[in-house]
Amino acid sequence: MSKVDQQLEDLRAEITSELPSDISVSDVKYEGPELVVYTRDPKKFARNGDLIRQLASQLRKRITVRPDPDVLSRPEDAREDVMAVIPDEAGVTDLDFHADTGEVVIEAEKPGMVIGKHGSTLREITQEVGWTPEVVRTPPIESSTVSNVRNFLKQERDDRRNILEKVGRQIHREEMSNDEYVRVTTLGCCREVGRASFILSTPETRILIDCGDKPGAEGEVPYLQVEEALGAGAQTIDAVVLTHAHLDHSALIPLLFKYGYDGPIYTTEPTRDLMGLLQLDYLDVAAKEGRAPPYESEMVREAIKHTIPLEYGDVTDIAPDVKLTLHNAGHILGSAVSHFHIGDGLYNVAFSGDIHYDDTRLFNGAVNDFPRVETLILESTYGGRNDYQTDQEDSERKLKRVINETYEKGGKVVIPAFAVGRSQEMMLVIEEAMREGDIPEMPVHLDGMIWEATAIHTTYPEYLRDDLRDRIFHEDENPFLADQFNHIDGGEEERQEVADGDQCIILSTSGMVTGGPIMSWLEHVGGDPDSRMVFVGYQAQGTLGRRIQNGWDEIPMNRGGGRNGKLSLKLDVETVDGFSGHADRQGLMNFVKTMNPRPEKILCVHGDESSVQDLSSSLYHEFNMRTFAPKNLETFRFK
Repeated sequence: MSKVDQQLEDLRAEITSELPSDISVSDVKYEGPELVVYTRDPKKFARNGDLIRQLASQLRKRITVRPDPDVLSRPEDAREDVMAVIPDEAGVTDLDFHADTGEVVIEAEKPGMVIGKHGSTLREITQEVGWTPEVVRTPPIESSTVSNVRNFLKQERDDRRNILEKVGRQIHREEMSNDEYVRVTTLGCCREVGRASFILSTPETRILIDCGDKPGAEGEVPYLQVEEALGAGAQTIDAVVLTHAHLDHSALIPLLFKYGYDGPIYTTEPTRDLMGLLQLDYLDVAAKEGRAPPYESEMVREAIKHTIPLEYGDVTDIAPDVKLTLHNAGHILGSAVSHFHIGDGLYNVAFSGDIHYDDTRLFNGAVNDFPRVETLILESTYGGRNDYQTDQEDSERKLKRVINETYEKGGKVVIPAFAVGRSQEMMLVIEEAMREGDIPEMPVHLDGMIWEATAIHTTYPEYLRDDLRDRIFHEDENPFLADQFNHIDGGEEERQEVADGDQCIILSTSGMVTGGPIMSWLEHVGGDPDSRMVFVGYQAQGTLGRRIQNGWDEIPMNRGGGRNGKLSLKLDVETVDGFSGHADRQGLMNFVKTMNPRPEKILCVHGDESSVQDLSSSLYHEFNMRTFAPKNLETFRFK
């Protein structure tokens, strides 16, 4: 008998001994980081709501209880009983029964009413029918991404269960080494912005954190070929952790599966959905620009199938010697500061990913309170000594002034924006400004993936800022559904109609003007001296957005079919700082200053060379700690 099988036998015996004699345990399995307990008495389990919590606390494991398939009532009988328990106001839109696991997936407009106070309605459902309920939200804005992901995972349930069981056995395998060390190898985003990727390694485990591309720099990818990464074979990677969905962190994760990786990806649920959306668009843009895509769409589906979503604050075993906890990073929907607890109190490392320290209209500020942390890997996008962003209120005033001036001239405001994060922030600012009469009412056209990304935001309001979530939940005032927002879905013909029409605001991808529909808008509106282009997000070195920002008034245009040309820009160009999803210099300093506890070492990454060096030096002098501005391919041993 293997060590894992012996563990499961021992756990089954311990659980049985702790339960009342009239509750049986028919099987115990690992599925990913969870311990799944099967019972022939699910109704009795449900009547004692504290049983699962007590077992989880005693065993120090995440526990799910499922009914033995032999005791399940027929779905057609259970359906009526389930609906009788759930309040009508919950707005149930679908029930999906899965006899193999004894779960019923309930899709509802108001999941909180299905869950009930402290899970009371869920327990009542199990008491009535024996099935284990799982609740998901019906997207307020129809989302093809959310629908496709859910349908795909439903189709792949059997395969996914096999994946989870394999991952669970890997997590709980016998430790093979008595050595103790912790190392981090930098595979990208050091003294540069983009291609974020790191390896965290211990004697037992090798974890890849992020795997992105570099905006505006085709062919510059993480150094995956080195021995610490894929050089020793993709199977040597135990797990992948994704901090957020932006392509400079996520674009090349499907490539891992092309090279033979078949392990888990840990991230938040909204990041999983956004990752799929952005990666498929990444392939589409490459094809349209005549570039060979680095992987096929099938690899994106593999990545989604292998993703294990985690909630903020859940401490999760992801390897025999590593526990992972994700915390809100305040950057984009689902973005996470990733905290790794290694060994039995041996060492703690936190990867900031991209962070925003202060609250924004969309998100609460980044979490920087941890039980322990000895080393922090900190983003430094705006780490330079002069990288101070304008106060958000001042930024909003400037944006409204620019919109009003352009409206008076009869022009159009074109805002290149990232589909995820900045676009939704702009939507909130513009919706409020129109509602309060600060700017004239006019159409706001959303092009590219912005509408779809917004639909995903409305699917996961629990990840949004508290007051925005309350507006959506309790006041039934979803600002993303305001009448002025129009989704451009008619292609070039609709764009031409907008360009020929009255004053309006155009939000379009890509945010760094590296491709996508923003190029069409430049052709339609770029020659109008009464219109304005407004940059509201970071423009990386080498991107067309940075060049336009720096004064280029003639830009290259790829008109398809191998035809290239140039376009003269006559519209005004403005930059409105203060809307970035990144912390500025002061925010980064404050993040470290208020950290609890403050780390002993900091690696400053994900910034231009001068930015990481400035920030590293300032942190050293301000807080008397060891700081580094590493280059790519450096390895640090921390223990």
